[in-house]
Amino acid sequence: MSFESLGLQAPLVRAAAELGLQVPTPVQAASIPAILHGTDLQGQAQTGSGKTAAFALPLLQRLQQGAQGASRRPAALVLVPTRELAAQAGEVLRSLARHLPRRPRIAVVFGGVSINPQMMGLRGGAEVVVATPGRLLDLVERNALKLDGVTLLVLDEADRLLDLGFADELGRVLALLPPRRQNLFFSAAFPPAVQALASALLRDPLRVDIPPEPGHEPAIAQKAITVDAQRRTQLLRHLVKQEGWQRALVFVATKHTADKVAEKLYRAGIYATAFHGDLSQGARTQVLDEFKAERWELVITTDLAARGIDIAQLPVVVNYDLPRSPVDYVHRIGRTGRAGETGLAVSFVSASSEAHFRLIEKRQGLSLPREQVPGFEPTEPVVVPPATGPGGIKGRRPSKKDKLRAAAAEAAARPGD
Repeated sequence: MSFESLGLQAPLVRAAAELGLQVPTPVQAASIPAILHGTDLQGQAQTGSGKTAAFALPLLQRLQQGAQGASRRPAALVLVPTRELAAQAGEVLRSLARHLPRRPRIAVVFGGVSINPQMMGLRGGAEVVVATPGRLLDLVERNALKLDGVTLLVLDEADRLLDLGFADELGRVLALLPPRRQNLFFSAAFPPAVQALASALLRDPLRVDIPPEPGHEPAIAQKAITVDAQRRTQLLRHLVKQEGWQRALVFVATKHTADKVAEKLYRAGIYATAFHGDLSQGARTQVLDEFKAERWELVITTDLAARGIDIAQLPVVVNYDLPRSPVDYVHRIGRTGRAGETGLAVSFVSASSEAHFRLIEKRQGLSLPREQVPGFEPTEPVVVPPATGPGGIKGRRPSKKDKLRAAAAEAAARPGD
C-alpha cells in the first residue's frame, strides 16, 4: 500500500517521503480515506504509531480542495493539551505542506509566552490553527481570532482534552464552533468515561482501533522495584551509577518534587535538571533540546512530558512517583522503546503506593514481580486498603463532565444542524 493509493495528492506524498514516511502505518491507512471523505473519526493507536500524520495529511488536502484563496478565518482547528505537542503538530503540518501549490497559513498558539506576538501573527489570518484550549480562548476574547468558520476540528490526545482538567475550556471552545463540522479525535486510549463524552460529540464516526501488531509491540522491559519512599532519590542515584544509564526521563508527581530531586542529584554529581510547567517556554525548549543532544543525564519531569514528546533512542523511563491514572502509565512508558528501539521502564513502589500499582497492573493486564535492590530493601509494611465500590457518590451539583455533555448536546441541537 502507498500514500498515493489512499487518495493523497502528489505534493503531499512527496513531502511525506521527505519526512521518512514511505509506507502508511495502519492508523494512517485506515484513517486517511475516511477523513478525505468528510467522515467523523475516532482513532485509537499506540504512541508513536503516526497519528499526527494520519490527520495532518488529509486535513491539508481538504483545505486545498476548498475555496481558492486563503481565508482570514481558520477552517481547521487542532486542539492539543500541551505547548510541546502544539509545537510538534505545527511543525509536522508545515513540513507536509511545503510542496503544496497553495501553502496554507498555519498558526501555532499556546500559553506560557507573551500573547502579543501571537496576536500580531494572526493579523494576516490563518487557515489552520494549532492551539492549547486556554490560549485559544484568550485570543478569542481579545478579538484576535474567530472560530465561526471552522469546518474541521481535531482533538489530538483526545483523552486528555476530554478529561476533567480541560472539560470547562473545551466546552467553551465547542460553543464557539459552527454545528456543521467534521470531528477527528485521536489518542492512544479512550477510557470509558472519556468514551462517553467522545460519543456525544462525534456524529456516526468511523472508529479506528489499531492494536499493537503481534511481534511489533514496543520492546519495553518493565520493572517494579520496592523501596521506602524516603530512599527513592538515593536508589535513583545508585541505579544511574550501577546500571550506567546515560539518559533517563524521571516522572514525579509535582513541580516542587521535580525541582527538589533534580537539585539533590545535581549536587551528587549527576547532570539532572527539572522540566515542568513553571518554566518559561524558552527554558522548556532548551531543556528538551539539550536532553536530546545528551547534555543532561536525567530530566526530572511532571506528566507534562508524558505526551507529545519524541526523544529518539531514550533508553530509560522511571516512575519515581506513580501516575495517578493507569492511562498515564501507558503514556509515560511510551517515551521509551520508540521506532523499533528497546527501552526500560522502572517503577518505584513504596508501601503506600503498592495498592495503586496493583490497580495499574490490573487495568493494564500486567503482573510484575516486585524486585529489590541490595542495600535498599524496604522496611515499611505494606498496607492494602479493603476494596471499595466502583466509585464515590456523585453529588447533585453537575460535574465538569456533565457540563461538557451539556455543551455537546446544546451544540448538536442548534438550528442548521
